[in-house]
Amino acid sequence: MESARIFEEKKGFPGVIGAIDGTHIKIAAPKENQESYINRKGYHSIQLQVVCNHKMELIHCYVGYPGSVHDQRVFNVSGLQDFCNDPTKFPNDTHLIGDAAYTISKTLLVPYKDNGQLTVRNKNYNYCLSSTRMVVERCIGLLKVRFRILLDKLPMKRTDLIPKYIMACCVLHNICILKNDMIEIPLLVEDVTENITENVDVNRLLHIEEKEKRERIKDALRLRL
Repeated sequence: MESARIFEEKKGFPGVIGAIDGTHIKIAAPKENQESYINRKGYHSIQLQVVCNHKMELIHCYVGYPGSVHDQRVFNVSGLQDFCNDPTKFPNDTHLIGDAAYTISKTLLVPYKDNGQLTVRNKNYNYCLSSTRMVVERCIGLLKVRFRILLDKLPMKRTDLIPKYIMACCVLHNICILKNDMIEIPLLVEDVTENITENVDVNRLLHIEEKEKRERIKDALRLRL
């Protein structure tokens, strides 16, 4: 509830208890199933999915799927889907926020698809959500800058050990945050903002309640454009 309060005070978007995003960790070509680790940008990688709070603390991490797997698929198998399906985990109509790579639900809000016909209110909603969601991009940027090997390339080929190494970096990231050990984040970090421009049809197969919740927040947001 502290996260929800601070997110709304700073960004104006209500009910946010965490922001979700995925990123690719570059790896050397593994010994087995090399082709499945090639992502859409053409290099070998392992997926890291994170959820952070307003302090850039990682409150959920899931790592290990090959780079060719879509973000929504990683979400489905990460355990977060089951978590989001439990309304008791989201008191007072709270939710996570993500980008267009994810499917909307009552507990995971995403932008409206830009089909060229968005209203001012739709655009304002997308702007406010994106502005609030920047915290997870900064979190990933901080993680990769602090542990530069995650930004460059992991010189490891054992796919059973790579996820443990990455998860250890995530744990150390949280320890640094708790100790107020902060460092400067460069303006541009490769792959941190790669999902912003993705246009996945998140309006497909939406339920009425999910659309109504997004509409309600859209209409209540103060115009910032």
